[in-house]
Amino acid sequence: MIKTGNPIISIYTEMTPNPETMKFVANKLLYPGKSIDFPDEASAKPSPLAIELFSFPFIRGVFIMANFITLTKTSETDWNDIIPTVKAFLKEYLEDSRPVINEDEVVITKSTASNEVSADDTDVVKRIKELLENYVKPAVEMDGGAIQFKDYENGTVTLMLQGSCSGCPSSMITLKAGIEGMMKRMIPEVKEVVAEAE
Repeated sequence: MIKTGNPIISIYTEMTPNPETMKFVANKLLYPGKSIDFPDEASAKPSPLAIELFSFPFIRGVFIMANFITLTKTSETDWNDIIPTVKAFLKEYLEDSRPVINEDEVVITKSTASNEVSADDTDVVKRIKELLENYVKPAVEMDGGAIQFKDYENGTVTLMLQGSCSGCPSSMITLKAGIEGMMKRMIPEVKEVVAEAE
């Protein structure tokens, strides 16, 4: 039976480079222009959707951005066994127009990581953030993740890996060979790029 008044939501999945994560893409914006990472159930308070997703015993992490959710599963679970269940849950949840993110809670728990240039950023930090925003962000979003600027000190850039990037076997290669190489070429002050330890 078709419910009137509510949009029909379609969900499709995309593999990510991280075998433990899967990207669930919706035909609806879930968190426009922003991203939020819930690496564990304790951090999920700002998202009623994430709280419900963590009620599945096989979900280890939830990352919400734009029109997709990247889920991290337990290693003993097979994606083929759980994708239909998760897709059905997300479809019903979104068709009922239930809340995805409670912005009031986000403000309270927000981390300091951001790629947005602020007035008190040094010239080097501004260039780092612009490079991340223009070159790195689009590529990692396609893979269901995000990389946020955390800090710059004495030539070392510290980044925070989220979504499929967090815990991905190939993320260190991307970080060192891709991002670090590009930053060293384009911003001579950068000597090293590291990931923030979780």
